[in-house]
Amino acid sequence: MLALTIVSTTLIPIFEEQYRDLRPRAPIPPFDIRFRRFTSLNTTIRLREGRLHVRLSDVLEHAPDSVHHAIAHILLAKLYKKPIAPTYADRYRRHVSSEAVSRQAEHIRQTRGRKRILTPVGHHYDLDEVFESLNTRFFHGLLGRPTLTWSAHHARRMLGHYDAAHNTIVVSRVFDRPDTPRCAIEYLLYHEMLHLKHPVRVKAGRRCVHSREFQAEERLFPELDEAKAYLKRL
Repeated sequence: MLALTIVSTTLIPIFEEQYRDLRPRAPIPPFDIRFRRFTSLNTTIRLREGRLHVRLSDVLEHAPDSVHHAIAHILLAKLYKKPIAPTYADRYRRHVSSEAVSRQAEHIRQTRGRKRILTPVGHHYDLDEVFESLNTRFFHGLLGRPTLTWSAHHARRMLGHYDAAHNTIVVSRVFDRPDTPRCAIEYLLYHEMLHLKHPVRVKAGRRCVHSREFQAEERLFPELDEAKAYLKRL
């Protein structure tokens, strides 16, 4: 069985160097740095009882030293509310957006992550029915249907999202009520369906979530303004 945590001593000098650069007059605290089998590219840092606890995704274990320096700088800068140097931010972003790391991160999300699937059938709206209606109207019925589910809670901050790793569209249960105009839930689902058709692309080290093609097709939704006005009120 794989260990859930791998203690790292090789990264301590890197973190100490970045700490010294950011806080030259402060004494360097002891570091506890570990790689963990997260389900995503998580990086965290906490100060507890005078010790800095750093937890990094094991996907980053074999990253180049230059990337480890960037991670150390970014985490320490955030912890101590210092400005993050653009060179470090760009270096880290380019690494995690690379094809190899993105592919590995997607794989661990599929194999380690769990998706809570409830039901597409709500009290007032059936997501399967809405999907098939939109598929016929806008996609010639050619879009493969992912898993559709209502969220567990009446979330108002994340109204809907497409999880590519689990091929699942989740819609907030806040929409499943009699006074929700159908155009609002249709637009929300249509937006997530466009993510199926136009997957995230990496261009010049940056993730492109809403491409020009995506935005052009989104504007084809006939009740776009009315639907967006309703979502804004939520």
